[in-house]
Amino acid sequence: MPQRYREEIYHCLKCGACRTGYPVYEPICPSGVRFGFDSHYAIGRLEIARNLLEGGLEMTSSLMERIYTCSSCGACDVQCDPAVGVGPLKVIEEIKYLAVENGAVPPRVRDFLKGMMVRGNPFMQPAEQRGDWAKGLGLDQYNGHEYLLYIGCVGSYDEVGQRIARSVANIMNSAGVSFGILGALEQCDGNEVNRVGERGLFEMMAQANIKQFEELGVKKIIAISPHAYNAFNNDYVSLGRKFEVMHASQIMDELMSGARLGLNAGVPVSWELAWTANVAGKMAHEDRLRNPGEKTVKVTFHDPCFLGRHNGEYEAPRRVLMSLPDVTLVEMERNRENAFCCGGGGGNFFTDMLGGSPLSPSRVRVREAHDIGAEVIAVACPNCARMLNDALKAEGLEDEMIVKDVSELVEEMVLV
Repeated sequence: MPQRYREEIYHCLKCGACRTGYPVYEPICPSGVRFGFDSHYAIGRLEIARNLLEGGLEMTSSLMERIYTCSSCGACDVQCDPAVGVGPLKVIEEIKYLAVENGAVPPRVRDFLKGMMVRGNPFMQPAEQRGDWAKGLGLDQYNGHEYLLYIGCVGSYDEVGQRIARSVANIMNSAGVSFGILGALEQCDGNEVNRVGERGLFEMMAQANIKQFEELGVKKIIAISPHAYNAFNNDYVSLGRKFEVMHASQIMDELMSGARLGLNAGVPVSWELAWTANVAGKMAHEDRLRNPGEKTVKVTFHDPCFLGRHNGEYEAPRRVLMSLPDVTLVEMERNRENAFCCGGGGGNFFTDMLGGSPLSPSRVRVREAHDIGAEVIAVACPNCARMLNDALKAEGLEDEMIVKDVSELVEEMVLV
């Protein structure tokens, strides 16, 4: 363990504030909730760091399983007020860097990194298929446009992510925004590679992107994924390059506040289809359609960790949702800086080290939304969308709720 974090490690007071969100007084650490042991909360991980520093523990793949269940959500940093230096997450991620250096990463993390090295994406798909999501949309290849629309790996290869990418592109086209895409030439942003500790590979990927962006003259980027947004907005700066970066929800907020998008009346037809699985649900939905002026569809917003806690953006997606017709925004108790992570960060979307249990974070989150009577869980992240969609199925709640990205709701309810 490097000496530079010695002060942070030794100043952990073992108070346990990292376990529970204040003032909600509920646990907000996803891996802690999933496994229940201190070694899966920041309090235990800093104790592991201390023992690694003092030589009391050997860095092994088995020990690192406890470290790699961290989703890098940043909840512990929000609750901890460290006496010196940085919060717990920086120390935890430093342990991951050391695990990579020492060949002590768990097998599932090793396989994830192998895929990134061999194929350049975690889905192990050909690079030439990266732009297939845009087929039939007639989008421009980036060539001096005002914005580069950056899609990312999940938006490029995952079915749910592709749906979100198309919605964002359609919205921007409808509003007359000048933008282009890279298609098959797009490369991974590297956020998850960095989060699991492969610093060298991340820097290689980031430098490749920086070089490509500079050669194309890219100055402004819109990212559909908060993970890419975080990498461009924060991590690339340490490599000497700062771009003007927006998340898709921020450009939608800007477009709607500037009246560049027109409003449709009533609830979109595609929503009706979501309730046809059972008679009671369909009847309730048809009743809402008879009163299109009433805000009767209950929507709750799930804060993505890399948009919220890591980058401080909580309000743009909420403003977009509140401007939609026939929508009532209801909040889960754990929201904004105290939001509960879906469990997909820190590479866990691909390694699934938090899955396989009713206490898996995505399933806990879906139940939380169900408990407040939400009919729609709105997200602003392709990773969250997939995680919560799968959790709905696991919980058997597909007939009672749906998961939609904010962009999909805007496309369905706003585009004229």
